[in-house]
Amino acid sequence: MNYSIIVDAGHGGIDSGAVGNNLLEKDLNLQAAQYLYNRLKELGIPAKLVRDSDEYLPKDERVRRINNLYDNSNTILVSNHMNAGNGEGAEIVYSLKNNSTLADLALNNIKEAGQKVRKTYQRRLPENPNLDYYYILRETNVTEPILVEYGFIDNINDSNRLKNNLNNYVEGVVKAITEYTGYSYTPPYNEVKDYYIVEKGDTLYSISRRFNIPVNELIRINNLNSNILSIGQKLYLTENNNELENIYIVQKGDTLYSISRKFNIPVDEIIRMNNLTNNNILEGQELIIIENNTTNDDYDIYEVVKGDSLWAISKKYDIRVNDLVDINNLTDLNLSIGQKLLVPKKDIEEDIYIVEKGDTLWSVAKKNNLTVNELKELNNLNSNLLSIGQTLKIK
Repeated sequence: MNYSIIVDAGHGGIDSGAVGNNLLEKDLNLQAAQYLYNRLKELGIPAKLVRDSDEYLPKDERVRRINNLYDNSNTILVSNHMNAGNGEGAEIVYSLKNNSTLADLALNNIKEAGQKVRKTYQRRLPENPNLDYYYILRETNVTEPILVEYGFIDNINDSNRLKNNLNNYVEGVVKAITEYTGYSYTPPYNEVKDYYIVEKGDTLYSISRRFNIPVNELIRINNLNSNILSIGQKLYLTENNNELENIYIVQKGDTLYSISRKFNIPVDEIIRMNNLTNNNILEGQELIIIENNTTNDDYDIYEVVKGDSLWAISKKYDIRVNDLVDINNLTDLNLSIGQKLLVPKKDIEEDIYIVEKGDTLWSVAKKNNLTVNELKELNNLNSNLLSIGQTLKIK
């Protein structure tokens, strides 16, 4: 464990690097470098930072600083960057004089943190194939340099992931360094969870190794009947199996709007609870959700069915539309089938039918085993005309 690490943040100052989706590469590079440096120090790993502010470093000055920081034959340089060119995913470049072991470990850990990945590779200088293409690998004295591209800043999917999860990806590099150098690794405090969400390729064995929990213990804690796992399954890692956290895992096709409808929570409230800066969410992202489970003796739960409208429901339960909106904290007047609404408790002696498009007195009467005259008498109707949303007593 006689390694030291030099941490570089690419670009800086007047050199913004790549630009895309309202992000500047230099800012994300500095965020990644500072996180990496601080985590290495926490773990007791000797680390030095090339720049710790938004500072412009010409090529010669950057190389000079790195070479001056180099004081150990077992030195690793990690140069942090973001990519551009409308690709997607992380990739790592390693030096011609080294093998891919460290780069492979880091990229695999970044993948485990949830980022898409591309490849690890070497790149040669066209005019001299014996030299590395990137000067940061070519002109530094470090024993083992790697250039980490965490994602494509001009790709909307990558940019969203980088905004929300960059530190998680950098943590993958931290873990790779400890695996490679023999230093002891412990996860950051805020990553210690009571549960794990199963991802593609996971097995009980791989999860047991990742969290240092015996397979039999995982089976016991989760009351599993087999070793078969499903993507998205929640596995508890501790004895405490209570749902202490109100966490929702974003599924494919989810939007903030659909989630707000599912849990009867305004979109603005979800944004506030999760400190989101926009409406973009990613599959697999964790959201804090405090479900609106209001239990009031004055209210029942009504589940929206096809053809329902706020007006029709308000008529059925003798409540103003505005009051129905307020009770349910609705921000949108459009309803979705299966949506749950709080409605006033009401002893309804008569069964009610809500008139739908295409209904006639004859069709409604037949559907409910009545004659037309019986239906008219029940509802004091003087005409055979019906309107969509009209409520009819059918008993």
